[in-house]
Amino acid sequence: MRWALVKVCLAVTTMVVVAFAVPLGLVVKEMARDRAFSNAEREAAAVAPALSITTDRDKLERVVASAGADSGMAVHLPAAGARPALDIGRRRAADRDIQAVRRLGRASTTSVAGGSTLLQPVALGSGDIAVVEVYVPESEVTNGVGTAWAVLAAVGLALIVGSVAVADRLGVRMVLPAQRLVEGAHDLGEGRLGARVPEDGPTELRLAAVAFNSMADQVVQLLANERELAADLSHRLRTPLTVLRLNAASLGGGPAAEQTRAAVAQLEREVDTIIRTAREAKPQTAALGPGAGCDAAEVVRERMEFWSALAEDEGRKWRVAGVERPVRLPVARADLAAALDALLGNVFRHTAEGTAFAVDVHNGEDAVIVLVSDAGPGISDPEAAMARGRGSGSAGSTGLGLDIVRRLAESTGGDVRVGTSVLGGTEVRIWFQLDGRRPVARGRVRRRRSGKPVPTGLDH
Repeated sequence: MRWALVKVCLAVTTMVVVAFAVPLGLVVKEMARDRAFSNAEREAAAVAPALSITTDRDKLERVVASAGADSGMAVHLPAAGARPALDIGRRRAADRDIQAVRRLGRASTTSVAGGSTLLQPVALGSGDIAVVEVYVPESEVTNGVGTAWAVLAAVGLALIVGSVAVADRLGVRMVLPAQRLVEGAHDLGEGRLGARVPEDGPTELRLAAVAFNSMADQVVQLLANERELAADLSHRLRTPLTVLRLNAASLGGGPAAEQTRAAVAQLEREVDTIIRTAREAKPQTAALGPGAGCDAAEVVRERMEFWSALAEDEGRKWRVAGVERPVRLPVARADLAAALDALLGNVFRHTAEGTAFAVDVHNGEDAVIVLVSDAGPGISDPEAAMARGRGSGSAGSTGLGLDIVRRLAESTGGDVRVGTSVLGGTEVRIWFQLDGRRPVARGRVRRRRSGKPVPTGLDH
């Protein structure tokens, strides 16, 4: 398209230049000719008064010399009585041309060697017709014509070159964004989801680039959401699987019990495989609008009621605090429940039976902190455990539980930290920011916003 635009502009500009330059060049040539013959007519007119007064040769020679025509002027007098025909100056025109002018009584031009001559009739006092011949050389007729034509040619060439350059720049401005759009679409079609195109160029192409980038972002977001949904839904199966594993462990011996435990282990491995396969992108959880969300205290009480039954079966002491009054969070109820199940499931999965655990909710003016702590062996490498989408390396761990919690907290502008709890084991601190700003404090929270110490005792 770029070269097509250049060719079209070249053809159009060339036609325009030819259409204007050729007639203008002819006009310049004609003007130069008119100028030369106008000068010749003035020279001939300067001799006419003398011819009307006298026909004396000497006087006429002085008049011709004073006219400044040098050898370019001649006067042809007809024969009169005993005086023969008289020619003053150099004759260049043919006799027939002179006689024709004398007979017709009007000026004419004729071509001679090296140029042209102007034949001007002049009436004498005797009534005869004399002819004044003024020589106009070819150089005078074409004087300045070559320079004018050269200027016209240069201007026309400059216009053509300039138009081609402008067309080329316009072509590049139009073609380059289109090429980038094609390349971006090709890359996106081949699976390179990071392909984007610069949003520049003409308005139409710029809008197309904006639409393409928006489409690519939507495709990436949709694929990421699908992977996250598949991973999250698969991870939520871990909660009933944990119950099945605990129940299977209490079945005792026997082939049926062993088969049940083997089936549960196989199911857990399959769920882990699904999670690892599905999880590739990790978009932020979308924040809810004003007034939406859930009551964190109610969700914590509900999930602790579920896990308390398993805790009693395993002889675990547990405690929940800070749920006496409603605590509003700008997250969905199902997402908060899934995050709590992920953390509590890790407690049951990675600590021995009888290990105590606690859930504390601390409600502040601009943030809500949820602490899930246990009295287990703790986590030797918290940073590795918090690595997004990375398993801890232990059997049956995908590392997705903490990532679900992290994404939920970050959707509000908060964060998640892993440290050592007052119970001696692991403490996961979830900071939910209520105003959407990043928290200033980065250390592990040990005290409530009210200044009261966090309770450390355990109760049922």
